[in-house]
Formats: sequence, C-alpha cells, structure tokens
Amino acid sequence: MGKNKAVTIDRDIVMPPLTDKDLAALKICNEKRISHVALSFANRSRDVDFIRSQMSCSVFLISKIESLKGVENLEAIASKSEAILLDRGDMSRQVSIEQIPALQKDIIKRVKVVGSKMYVATNLLESMVKSSVPTRAEVNDIFNTLNDGADGLVLAAETAIGSYPINCASMVLKVIKEFRSFKSDLTNNLGKSSSLIAPHGGVLIDRVATSFDIDEIKKYKKISVGETVIMDAEQIALGTFSPIEGFLNKEEVESVLGKYKLLNGVIWPLPIILQVPKKVCDDLKVGEKVSLILEGTEDIYAVLTVGDIYSYDLDDMSIKMFGTNDVDHPGVEVLKSKGGCFLGGKIELLKRLSSSNKHFEITPKQSRMIFEQKGWDRIVSFHTRNVVHRAHESIQMMAFEKYHCDGLFVHPVVGPKKKGDYRAEIILKSYQLMMDNHYPKGRALLGAFQSYSRYCGPREAVFTAICQKNFGCSHFIIGRDHTGVGNFYSPTASQDIFLELGDIGIKPVFFNEMYYCNQCKEYTDKCSHDKSNFMSISGTQSRNMLKDLQVPPEWFMREDISSLIIEVMNKGGEVFV
Repeated sequence: MGKNKAVTIDRDIVMPPLTDKDLAALKICNEKRISHVALSFANRSRDVDFIRSQMSCSVFLISKIESLKGVENLEAIASKSEAILLDRGDMSRQVSIEQIPALQKDIIKRVKVVGSKMYVATNLLESMVKSSVPTRAEVNDIFNTLNDGADGLVLAAETAIGSYPINCASMVLKVIKEFRSFKSDLTNNLGKSSSLIAPHGGVLIDRVATSFDIDEIKKYKKISVGETVIMDAEQIALGTFSPIEGFLNKEEVESVLGKYKLLNGVIWPLPIILQVPKKVCDDLKVGEKVSLILEGTEDIYAVLTVGDIYSYDLDDMSIKMFGTNDVDHPGVEVLKSKGGCFLGGKIELLKRLSSSNKHFEITPKQSRMIFEQKGWDRIVSFHTRNVVHRAHESIQMMAFEKYHCDGLFVHPVVGPKKKGDYRAEIILKSYQLMMDNHYPKGRALLGAFQSYSRYCGPREAVFTAICQKNFGCSHFIIGRDHTGVGNFYSPTASQDIFLELGDIGIKPVFFNEMYYCNQCKEYTDKCSHDKSNFMSISGTQSRNMLKDLQVPPEWFMREDISSLIIEVMNKGGEVFV
C-alpha cells in the first residue's frame, strides 16, 4: 500500500460524510462566504442534510456520486442538491468499466427528471496528460456525454498534473461549441472551424469566382490598374480583409476616416480604395460591371460591379488617413499622384497574381485549416518586412511563451518593396532556416503575405492585426514604432491606437525597443542595468552591415542567417531591392 491510494471494501461501512479536516474547511467557507461546495462520496440524503447544517450561508451544493450506495439513493440526494457530479474514476472501482457508459446514461436521465444540474468527471482527456492533442475516442466520449444531457464537464489529472492544461480546457470548449452547432444546424456548420478566433465581422469573405463566362467578361469595359490594386482585389476575395467585399464607397470611406468603423459598426481603420483617372469615372455608371486588368497586359484578374463613383478632396483624405498632407510622407505622395476620382463596389476574383514565392502563400481559409489540423487555437502572429535578427526572434519567443501559445505564425510581406529593402526571397529563406533549425519543432508556420506597405502608421497597425485575425491568429505582436514612417508618428502611436479603439478580437502584444544587455546576456525591453550595457538591434543596422559584407555578431543575428545572406551576395545574387 502506498500513500494517496484509494481503498475499496466489498461491504457497506457507514462512515460520517465529513472528516474533522472537512469541518474545519467549512468553517473557513462560512467566514469567506464561499458560494460553491462539493461533497465527495455522497451516499445518502442525510449526508447532504449534514453538510448544509454546517453552513451558515446559502451555497450551491454539488454532491459527488462515486459509489453504488450513492446510485441507489440518487433521486433523494439529487433533490437536496443543486448539482450532481458523476465521478467515473471512483465509480469504476465498484462497477466494471464496460458498465460505466450505460450507468452514466441512467444517472444523467434520473438527475434530469429531478431537475438538478448534472456534471461528469474523470478520464475525459486522459491522453492529454502527456499529449497536446486528444484521441478521437476521447473527443467522441465528451460529445456523447453532452448529448446524454450533461450540463458540465470536469477535468481532473489533465489540468492538475498534466503538461497541457490550457490545451485541455480549450479542447473541451471546442467540443462544446461543436455540440451546440450540432444541436442548432449540423449541415450548415460542417467543415467550418469553430475552435479558432472568429473572422473579423463574423464571416470569412469568399469572392473567388469558381465559374465564369470569360467571353462575356471580355465584353466589359476594361480598367488598367497597378499591381497593388490587383493585390487588394485578391486579398478582399480571399477573405484577408473580411468583412469588406470590395473597394469602399464614399460613405464607407468617410465613416472609416472619421469613426474608424464601417457603416455596420465593425471597427475598420483603413480605407481600401480604388483610384482611377477622371476620364474613367466619366465613362462609367453605377451598376455596370468592369474588368480589372494589370497595367501593361491584357490579363483580366477581377470583375468590379460599380457601386459608387465619387470624388474626394485628397488633402482632407491625407490628413485623416496619414495625419499629414506633406508630400514627403510616402503614403501622401502615392495618394496624391493618382488623382481624386474613386470607384467603389464589390469584386469577384478570376485569377491570382503569379509570383516566384507563391508556394509560400497561404490563404486565410488554408491557415485556419492548418491550425485546426495541428490542434492550435492560440496563435501569435509576427508580421515583418525584414530578415530575422535576434531582437525579432526574442520577442516572438517571449510572446509565444508568455501567452501560452500553441503556434507561431511568421508572415513576411512579399509585395512591392522600396529601394534598399530586403528582397522577399531572402526574407523567406532566412525564416526557412529558422523553421528548420531554431524554432520549436512543429510549433511554427511560415507564410508569405502578398501585400504592401500603405505607410499609414497606427491605422495600418490595426489593419494588419485585423488581417492576422482573419488568418486565424489570436495574438499579434506590436513593436515600438510599428509601421512607423520617418518622424511622422510617435514611437508609441501604433500601440496607443489599440488602447483607444478597444477590443478588436485579437490581442495585441506590445513590446518596447529591444536591446541586448551585456550584463544579463539576454534580450530585453526593460533592464535594471546601466544603459551603457545595452546593445541596440535594428533592421536598418543589419542592412548596413550586410551591404558592406560585414558579418553581424552572433548576439545581433544568428550566424547561419548572416552566412546565407553574405554567400548570396558573394555569388552575385540580389539581396536588396
């Protein structure tokens, strides 16, 4: 015999329902006015009467049925209890294991007739004591227990001593959500993810045309647009910009710029607009369908149903969108270069842009499927335009660990770059090395994001967070001066706006400027040592060093990353735009 072992005796021994320790605990409950109390091994109704006699305040009493005597007196116990808890583990000492399922159904049925709440415990997710995912049999058991009529589920060793307590609680919630879907409308919910964060606005938009008459579409008027417009059309259609379904009309633009909201009240920080020459607007009418072709080609990528044709004062738009109308601001410069005529309306995507990095691109629907298959529901996203350095790596891992995340989603932008930026191919190669050699195995996913910088500072930070939410991420890393442009925004502007707007459904994870401390030998954004020990790390510094074929120190950038870049440069390859 060892300590903490249960003892089963094959004859009825009448014992007091409470020990001296229990009675002492109940005195504390009375002092603290504890609202819920559970009675282990409730065998008779008088056991319930006795525990109530010890309470000076009203409590929600849960009687645990763990013996055949408790089953025998079930109705009497249930009628005097707010809830019954079936402990299948202890019960299996008196009932053979193959009889437990039938007994569970019988107990639940009898308790529901009395009108008390019914909970079930023990061995729900036993494999998850050591595994991050359950077996299919365990999931089926939970679902069927709910279907039997259980009001609640109780985890034991899984969360008391197990290695994956958060995963266990999340898994129970997932099955409960699926059970509710089954009860409401199974057919319409099959294949839809229920465990991940909901898309922004509640629905993942899909405006990719699955069948179309190309000969008919070729008869539409054509509008020649730049690569960034096609990218926006593509991301709208794939659901990255959910809940919007097309380029915004004037009323929507005014609401976004003035209130940070779409007309339906959903938070939205950035107008997705289609600027066209005035002569194009003069030749169109509302309701007309037009094809969007990539400038310099005759390739049709999308169809726009014109919902609005409008003009907008570009100085006013610049000040509201960028906080300035100074043409030295790159966003203002681009906006003003295209004129003040706009088209709004829903789009349908006919085909996607080609790219040498297409195999890295993941759509929101695909990322959500991958996260589901991996059993992830807490995913932290890192959005970047740079080759990975140690400061970025450290905040990724700090966020991953602090918020008990299941996975890390690294999502580099691979759209048009400005001169001097890293080329997309080298960014992806650097992160592939991280996937292969440094990130926790099986806990990170790399995906290329076919988009571009709009230079909107804090508005763009919120916009990017919403995009990551649509990809299925629950957390998003926001660094100091995130999406900053020169000196146009304060270093904390992109963090302050999240506090101003409130909950947008994805949790921002804030970091200040990261340093390497020579004393701590750690990466930190706060340290008690003198600032003379702080070594700064930035993408600009790394670019400057590498352009001079200088190998950054190991504390600045991992050697295999810097060696990769210098090797490409030595062979005449292109690293920078």
